[in-house]
Amino acid sequence: MTTDFFDISNAARLLVVDHDEEARDHICGVLKEEGFDVKSLDNGLLAWELLQNEEFELIVLNRKLSGVSGFDLCRKLRMQNNQSLILMFSSLDTEADRVMGLEVGADDYLVKPFGYREFLARCRALLRRHPLSGAAPVAEKFECCDLKLFPDECRAARDGCDIKLSPKEFKLLELFMQHPKRVWSRDELLDQIWGVDYIGDKKTVDVHIRWLREKIEVNPSSPAKIFTVRGFGYRFC
Repeated sequence: MTTDFFDISNAARLLVVDHDEEARDHICGVLKEEGFDVKSLDNGLLAWELLQNEEFELIVLNRKLSGVSGFDLCRKLRMQNNQSLILMFSSLDTEADRVMGLEVGADDYLVKPFGYREFLARCRALLRRHPLSGAAPVAEKFECCDLKLFPDECRAARDGCDIKLSPKEFKLLELFMQHPKRVWSRDELLDQIWGVDYIGDKKTVDVHIRWLREKIEVNPSSPAKIFTVRGFGYRFC
């Protein structure tokens, strides 16, 4: 079996973490048939230890794990600034669970049972947005208020001090600073930052905006840079 769109599998290493042996073997089999380099584990703690020494473009992660839960593993990885893409899945289909998955750092959240065509489509969509696959940034500097952005260095600073931004947070800030005063809808931000083929939860936009505000605003609960325009979307300064 080959990919339907283009061959991204040669460079992609995937880690599957699932306590359910049958489901884990099935997921790994589907991914391996597509040509991906796949490793699997059944325990969150073992996955955490492995990820201290090995890098993966995409981690397919069950919410329910022994050792360390999927939520906790995802949170720990993001606190460590791990840049792997994370596709979390679970049999729980409540808004609260989906939002929690996104808030702890998952890039997408899939509910079981799911079709493997959709699963593969989501994996491919995520991998097309991996930071290492993007084009080189343009050498330019943007300034606004106390913020400076250096796209050629993938670096941002506030009051002269560097701030750590995830790839999506950086791209959001770059887009905002390139187009001050413009109002962006959630759909437009998804198309610009996550890609037109994104099929995940739109709430990921709100989650990333909140994270960005926490890093660039003096008072994130009363933002002075990224404003919510009710009924429309978001505006920068």
